[in-house]
Amino acid sequence: MDNMESGYNEFTNEKSENEMESYIHEHGFHKQCVKATDELFDENNSRIKTDMIRIIGQYLDDNGFTATKTVLYDEANIRKKQKNDYLSEMVNLTQAIIDGEWEDVDRVCSGSDFKSKKGILYRVYKQQYLELIEEGEFQKAFSILTKRLKPLERHQTFTGEFRDLCYLLTAKSIQDAPLFKGWDGILSARQKLADDLQSVLELEIGDREVDNIHVPRKRLTTLLSQAVAYQIESNRYHVEPHPSINTILVDYEPIIVPNTAKTTFTGHQANAKCVAYVGDDGDFVASGSSDNTIKLWNVETGECISTLYGHTSRVWDLCIDKAGSTLFSASGDRTVKVWDIKDVTKPKLVHTISESTGDVYSVSLHPLESHVVLGGYDRTVRLFDLVVGRVVQTFSDHELSVSSAIINPLGNLLITGSKDHTVKFWDIMSGSVVNNIRTHLGEVTSVCLNNSSVQLLTSAKDNSNRLWDLRTLKPLCKYKGHQNTSKNFIKSNFMNDSLITGGSENGKVYIWNKNSGEIVSQLEGHEGISYEAKWHAKRGLLCSASDDKTLKTWYYKT
Repeated sequence: MDNMESGYNEFTNEKSENEMESYIHEHGFHKQCVKATDELFDENNSRIKTDMIRIIGQYLDDNGFTATKTVLYDEANIRKKQKNDYLSEMVNLTQAIIDGEWEDVDRVCSGSDFKSKKGILYRVYKQQYLELIEEGEFQKAFSILTKRLKPLERHQTFTGEFRDLCYLLTAKSIQDAPLFKGWDGILSARQKLADDLQSVLELEIGDREVDNIHVPRKRLTTLLSQAVAYQIESNRYHVEPHPSINTILVDYEPIIVPNTAKTTFTGHQANAKCVAYVGDDGDFVASGSSDNTIKLWNVETGECISTLYGHTSRVWDLCIDKAGSTLFSASGDRTVKVWDIKDVTKPKLVHTISESTGDVYSVSLHPLESHVVLGGYDRTVRLFDLVVGRVVQTFSDHELSVSSAIINPLGNLLITGSKDHTVKFWDIMSGSVVNNIRTHLGEVTSVCLNNSSVQLLTSAKDNSNRLWDLRTLKPLCKYKGHQNTSKNFIKSNFMNDSLITGGSENGKVYIWNKNSGEIVSQLEGHEGISYEAKWHAKRGLLCSASDDKTLKTWYYKT
């Protein structure tokens, strides 16, 4: 870390802001800092947890929530009492083992304090089992082995230990088992186990915190201020001289309006229909094309890393899991293909879903990533279970093709857009329609939810994108200026809490103010229809797919 910091400081004294951004990315300074922070802070540390309670209690007290603070501290004291009870029971357990009082041992181990102490339980039951073997009580030993040790097998002290324990049921002596050659008798083994438990006990006692620790004034607000300051300082763009923070529920993200094309991705032999970032870091981007292929690209260089062959018709839509390891592609060949892209240089086709009777226009993942939703030309939406490998629910009420289908984060609501000009809302469990939007005057080409899932964005071939309150289905805003009337699937997406982006038949990528509906920017550079654009907040990049066979990334340049 010292070398890293010195190198960074030396560099920042000499380089311009743009050069610095490139240098940081090349040398991975940001990733190193994040990793170091993760190693410094362990949220599961009992001392850290107690500090959090103290800090929250101080904040409640400072703001007049005295009763709430009292309840919080009462609950914390209950937990402390439970911990003290556990320590007392550990003492009792140790003494019972030394005395060979196995009824007392069973009583302590069956208590609630020890249900989560699987490693301790395994070692105690192992001692009991070995003593029964030594005494020739094989029937009782077998009962201990099957009922108590088998469920705890993964907590065995050494690899193969459970196997040797099983072997002892047929061995002449305990020393016959390879891992128990050093068995020195019952009393010696009891004392060794008791010593080990004593060590655990001393560790637990040493971990208890002192109650009268001073908490600096306004500690919670100080920590939050520091966190926000770090977010602002480490952000890729500094477009606001004096940013105002209105919420701490999400990380700080300045309003960035891309104004310049950064990289052009060339290699497709036909139009690029769709685009999706790979993983949270967005180091790679995937594109689907009418040349029947999917390509994976390096976002920074525009280099094509690999090409996925397998579809026999155009690729209409893509989605990728959160880990960036699995890609799903929807095609005009009536299939959805599942690809393993953990190694982007060697992607593998792992499964083909052949459930549709026409083009599949839309594919999206269930929030639990256990199911995938398919929609297309045959007017039917299907919920496919990736675990059991079959369709578990169908949704059939649209009069024409389904162009777009998504599931809300709770996983209980399906939202679909169709060429029949409607948006439908379906109950996932029953498959029935629970609501409709019939306001669009043209075919609905896409539906999209914002991060908080309280707003719905729809696109249609009436030259409009529209924003809806998902709770009331009341219209909030209409976005005009682009062109969307022909046979193309022009899509729109949220950029952040303030901006909307979408494609257009005139080749421009449009950006609108989400609340006012005003056009903020028209990005020119594509020589054909721009079908859609996707925003990646961490990279500050907008990536668009076009009829001119290319992808383009756009960024903010001062």
